[in-house]
Amino acid sequence: MRVLGIETSCDETGVAVYDTAAVPGTGQVAAGAGGLRAHAVYSQIALHAEYGGVVPELASRDHVRKLLPLIRQTLAEAGMTASDLDGVAYTAGPGLAGALLVGAGTARALAWALDVPAVAVHHMEGHLLAPLMEDDPPQAPFVALLVSGGHTQLVAVEAIGRYRLLGETLDDAAGEAFDKTAKLMGLPYPGGPQLAALAEQGTAGAYRFARPMTDRPGLDFSFSGLKTQVLLAWQQSDRSARTRADIARGFEDAVVDTLAIKCERALDAAGCDVLVVAGGVGANTRLRARLQAMCAQRGGRACFPRPSLCTDNGAMIAFAGALRLEAGQREDAQVKIAPRWDMAALPPLAAAPRAGAGGPE
Repeated sequence: MRVLGIETSCDETGVAVYDTAAVPGTGQVAAGAGGLRAHAVYSQIALHAEYGGVVPELASRDHVRKLLPLIRQTLAEAGMTASDLDGVAYTAGPGLAGALLVGAGTARALAWALDVPAVAVHHMEGHLLAPLMEDDPPQAPFVALLVSGGHTQLVAVEAIGRYRLLGETLDDAAGEAFDKTAKLMGLPYPGGPQLAALAEQGTAGAYRFARPMTDRPGLDFSFSGLKTQVLLAWQQSDRSARTRADIARGFEDAVVDTLAIKCERALDAAGCDVLVVAGGVGANTRLRARLQAMCAQRGGRACFPRPSLCTDNGAMIAFAGALRLEAGQREDAQVKIAPRWDMAALPPLAAAPRAGAGGPE
C-alpha cells in the first residue's frame, strides 16, 4: 500500500510517501522494496522568527502556499504520480485549528478525486510510531516518552493503538521550557536548539538546578519552576558568554536527568525494559546518550527515530496512516479535525473500526 502522508499541525509542512509493500499491519517491508519512498519538510522558522514564536494565522496561510508544491515535489522524488497512491493520511490533531484544516481539506479532496481511502492520524501517535520505521524496530509492549515543544508524556504501549497514559507535564512541556529559557537568556528563535548547542560549551556542575518532581512518587512532570530558577540565576550573574554557556549546561542537565529518572520509573511501573523516545527533544544528543545508557544498564534498549524524523514530518503520518488503513480504518468524506484529541481514544489496530470511529469530530 502506497500512502501519502500530510502533516500541517503547526509550523512545518511535511509530506511523505510510505510503501508498506509487505506484511499488513507492520512497518516491516520486503527486502529492497517499500519503506519510506520520499519525504520533504518545509519549516516556517524564518517566517515566525520576527515575532519570537508561531503566529497561527501566518502558519495557516503558509501551509496553503507550500502544501501543493511540496506534494508534487515528494511524488516526483518517489518516482510516482498521484494516480499511483492507494491512500492518503493526514494529521487531524492535536494542533492549530487553521493549520490542521489546510492539511485535512487538501487530503480529503485528493482522496476523493483519486477515489482512494483517507485516514485521520493523531499527531502524537505519529511521533510514537516513528522509531518503528528504523531497522530492528521495537515490538510492543514498551514505554514511550513523547517529548516535544507541546507535549511531554510517558505512555505504556500495550500494542499499536492501545495506549495508557502514565504521566504528563503539568505545565510547560520540555521543549517549551527549552524555548522559553533560551528566550529569557537572549538567544534567537527558535531557542531550544540554540540553547542545546550552547550547553555543549558549558561546564558541567558550574550551575546545578533542581530536578523537579523527582523527590516524590509519580510520573508527572513540571518544568515551570526550573525555568524560574534559571531566570534568577541569569539575572544574578555577570551575563558573560562563559556564564551563559554554564547556565545552559546546568539547565539541560536538569531536564535530561529529570526525564531519565521518570523514564526509569515508568519502565518499572510497566514491567518492561524497552523505551521508545520520539518528538523534537528526542534529537538532543545528551538525552539520547543518557537514556541509552540507562536502558542498557537494565538489560533493555532505547529506540529513537533518526534526527530528521524527530521534529514534525510527513513520514510519521504516512507510516501511521498506512498501518491504520491496512487495519481497515477509513474516514467518511467530511473534513474533520480535532485540535484537542486524547490519544487513549484511538481504536487498536486489531479492530477494523467503522468510518471515522475513534477519530476527530
